[in-house]
Amino acid sequence: MENKYDNPVFFEKYGNMPRSKEGLAGAGEWETLKAMLPDFAGKRVLDLGCGYGWHCAWAADHGAASVVGADCSQRMLEAAREKNAREAVEYRLLSIEEAAFPPESFDVVISSLALHYVADLQAVYHKIYGWLAPGGVFVFTAEHPVFTAQGPQDWVYDGEGQIRHFPVDSYFYEGERQSVFLGEPVKKHHRTLTSYIDGLLEEGFSLLHVREPQPPAGMMELPGMADEMRRPMMLAVSARKGRG
Repeated sequence: MENKYDNPVFFEKYGNMPRSKEGLAGAGEWETLKAMLPDFAGKRVLDLGCGYGWHCAWAADHGAASVVGADCSQRMLEAAREKNAREAVEYRLLSIEEAAFPPESFDVVISSLALHYVADLQAVYHKIYGWLAPGGVFVFTAEHPVFTAQGPQDWVYDGEGQIRHFPVDSYFYEGERQSVFLGEPVKKHHRTLTSYIDGLLEEGFSLLHVREPQPPAGMMELPGMADEMRRPMMLAVSARKGRG
């Protein structure tokens, strides 16, 4: 099956999004995520689902010794090599599920808005734990369980087209959800907040931060951004390999 990001029409739509054109400055969750990132100086970094490579470039620009950006879309990687080429960064065509690296290959693993596409999250947690060196840090963002629970991910509107509320339904029924992104059908995987957090603890991670990013003040005037304060859209988590 073709990766949706390799579809020329979909890829063009994605390229017109603020986060695609402006990079990290156009990502509403960036200020929250940036405060959670560890010191990259001298670190070996892996970015799972790297997309355009914005986080890879950030890590390299902040002293990372090496960065591997992995993504399952050839078009995404071509864009990453064009927009965010760095001497320390290597981009590889790999899905999160298929990725394999030797034990203790990395000091930091990042994943931005990709884990809600993964069916078996615990298996991915297990692999990441093995790839990290002792004391290594795993930082990720994913769509918030409140946002993924019902499926379509759209507001409920009144007869005059005004937002009434955001629907949350079937929250504890984890599994596949069908939604629409940029006008195209997209398959995602819903899981509860408990699964996201307890899964890390069960694997042996120690939690560092659990945050629900809010739009920064500088974006509140953008169309629709104020409505993002009505429900959480994203979840941001950081954890360290090992207890204590």
